[in-house]
Amino acid sequence: MTKVNLGIIGGGQLGSLLAISAKKLNIKTTIFCDDFNAPAKNYCDNFIFGDYKDIKIIESFVNKVDIVTYEFENIPFETLNKINSKKKVFPKPEVNKIIQNRLYEKNFINELDIKTTNYKFINNKSEIIESKNLIPGLLKTCTLGYDGKGQYKLNSIKDINDLEIDFNKEYILEKFIDLKKEISVIITRFKKDNYEIYEPIENIHEDQILRTSKIPAEIDIKLKDKSKKWAVHISEKLDYIGTMCVEFFIDKKDNLYVNEIAPRVHNSGHLTINTHNISQFENHLRAVCGLEKLTTQKLFNAVMHNLIGDDILKYKDKKAKDNEFFFDYKKKDIKPKRKMGHVTKIIK
Repeated sequence: MTKVNLGIIGGGQLGSLLAISAKKLNIKTTIFCDDFNAPAKNYCDNFIFGDYKDIKIIESFVNKVDIVTYEFENIPFETLNKINSKKKVFPKPEVNKIIQNRLYEKNFINELDIKTTNYKFINNKSEIIESKNLIPGLLKTCTLGYDGKGQYKLNSIKDINDLEIDFNKEYILEKFIDLKKEISVIITRFKKDNYEIYEPIENIHEDQILRTSKIPAEIDIKLKDKSKKWAVHISEKLDYIGTMCVEFFIDKKDNLYVNEIAPRVHNSGHLTINTHNISQFENHLRAVCGLEKLTTQKLFNAVMHNLIGDDILKYKDKKAKDNEFFFDYKKKDIKPKRKMGHVTKIIK
């Protein structure tokens, strides 16, 4: 059997964990990244550094790989489309075009008759004032931004004057709900009506950054079934290939809302490395590379903690307990609010 050479765009922790999982499946990986010090450089077979819009670099990357996937959604659509004309990209570029724009994403979800929080497209300051029925709420850039970047919390109209908002960018304003908890559903779709789905994971965020994830989520069976059903419906409508995450809000009346879709493996699914026989990363690789789909089974319950900034220092020289699994992303610089690693604790 010829070894598949998988191209991965992006070299952060998700690219690293994909490259690690690929070795188990005898898949060769080539990382294309605009960060020379990307941590995935430590784990891949080949590393290509360059701008995501550089035609020559793109051609060099395409010539080295058989299939392409990506670890984050903010890649220029034109780049993905160009690559896809020569080597298949999974998930397909059209998926990324929808999901990398929060307005397109929300509209798409609502067209499926799936509930989101109330929202409105915002062009300028006066449109926020006109939308006071959506405040308190969260103002988000339509494109780019993650882990709280490009997001502004508005508790009242007066907050607009206290924030430095660049109105050269487009935004959506989302109304806050009476939040009870947040969950995510990780699903890997192989082809039509053929997928593996993980049970809902419960998440805790601080400053819009994921801090803790645990499986199982403490929700009733009705919400478990509904969240999984919606995740399947979304993946089918997108004709998705690979692993995808759907993030949900649950309000205090147990209403379910889709918050965001991540067209990739996801931080909240890191614990699947240790809780399941097949992780979200392995399932993604199997789907995009056309390998055999195996039945995914949960082996353990667990809690995962993200190590943010200096948190990593507490674990670097610490001996892990028998039920603990420590992952160091090997990022060169420790920065505040930067995910440096994670630790998963099995609950027996």
